Amino acid sequence: MAATSIPSPDLSQSLSSLENNPNANRTPELRDYDSFLMLDGFSVDKNDCFPDHPHRGFETVTYMLEGQFQHEDFARHKGTIGPWGFAHKMCEPQYQELLDEQISRAKLQDGVVIKVIAGESHGVKFQIYTRTPTILLNFKMYKDQTVSQTIPTTYTGFIYVLSGTAYIGDPNSETEAKFYHTILLSEDSTSTVRIQTKDEAGHFVLIAGESLKEPVVQVGSFVMNTREEV
Repeated sequence: MAATSIPSPDLSQSLSSLENNPNANRTPELRDYDSFLMLDGFSVDKNDCFPDHPHRGFETVTYMLEGQFQHEDFARHKGTIGPWGFAHKMCEPQYQELLDEQISRAKLQDGVVIKVIAGESHGVKFQIYTRTPTILLNFKMYKDQTVSQTIPTTYTGFIYVLSGTAYIGDPNSETEAKFYHTILLSEDSTSTVRIQTKDEAGHFVLIAGESLKEPVVQVGSFVMNTREEV
């Protein structure tokens, strides 16, 4: 895809991921990025597991990059998610589960492939049910490629690089994002983000959602608008 002069959103912050023991106290660099609470990348050894844990007041999304895992909740919803599979756990005890072959793809002329897990990209839609309007896209790009993605101006969003290096924004003011870096897209910016690879391939996800503009009180895995509700 040829480079274009489409304006990109301002980039408000670049964050590097911090490795942490899941049982340790966490000190996130960013908290409550409306409408998102947290972003965790995890690896689990064979035959290991996450212990039973409650949560309320938010939705969770699990996207498997490799391997597989089994999941189950107290309402007896259960399944197995393999590579590139997807599980969407809602506020109520129910979930949506997708295998990789069920995920829609936008295939652009120059070989860029975009998996459309939620929202729309280049005319391809995949509408899972989310309480808050959300975009979740998985991009795989070869070197020396450029792609643009429209994002509603009422959304906040970010790009998380899984491998390689991505260059985000207009060519004269682009931000370099290496693997395991998160780039935040500013609010009240233009509606199209421009992403480019140069001397190596890149793999990243773009996630955005409509801002709720509500107070957030988070205590562990319980999230409400006030401490009294928690």
